Amino acid sequence: MPIFSSATVLLRRGARVRRYQSGAAAIEFALVLIPLLVLAFGIVEYGRAIYHYDTLVKSVRSASRMLAGYDPSDSASFAGAATQARCLAVFGQTNCQNATEPLVPGLTTSHIKICTRASVAECPDLRTSDVQNVSTGAGTGTVQLLVVRVDDYHFGFLGLPFTGAGASVQFRPVSSVMRGL
Repeated sequence: MPIFSSATVLLRRGARVRRYQSGAAAIEFALVLIPLLVLAFGIVEYGRAIYHYDTLVKSVRSASRMLAGYDPSDSASFAGAATQARCLAVFGQTNCQNATEPLVPGLTTSHIKICTRASVAECPDLRTSDVQNVSTGAGTGTVQLLVVRVDDYHFGFLGLPFTGAGASVQFRPVSSVMRGL
C-alpha cells in the first residue's frame, strides 16, 4: 500500500477546491452579466433618444429660420415656402421628391406644424395674439412671431433585450419660435 506524504494529499485537495472555484466564477460571471447587459442596452437606447430629439430640434430650427424670410400675408409664396420648410424639417432638404429617408425614423411632413400671425389653426394651444403684434417690452414696438413645431412624434425603441421591446415614447412638442416678417 503506497504511503502518501502530507504534501501530496494537500495538493490533491487544492486541485479539487480550484475545480469547484472555477465553476463558481462562471456562475458569478453569469449573474453579473445580465445586469451589465441591461445597463448597456439602456444606455444605448437613452443615447438614441437624445440623438433623435437633438435632430428634431435642429431640423425645426432650420425650418423656422428659412420661413422667417417670408411674409405670411402673401399666401401664395408663403404656402410654397411652408412646403419647402416641412421638407427641410423632415428630410434635411427643401425638395421632398428627391428625399429618400427622413432625418429620424417615423417622422413625416404631417408632424410639422407651422403657425404665424396669418393662421394659428395648426397650433391649438396658441392664440393669434400670441404671435401677432407681440410687445418687445420697454415700449419699443411689436414683432410678428413664427412658430414651427413637431407634434406627436413617437420614438421607437430598438427592441433590445430587457429595454421595453417594441415600446415607444411620445416626445413632447419640439418648437422653434422666430421673429417673422
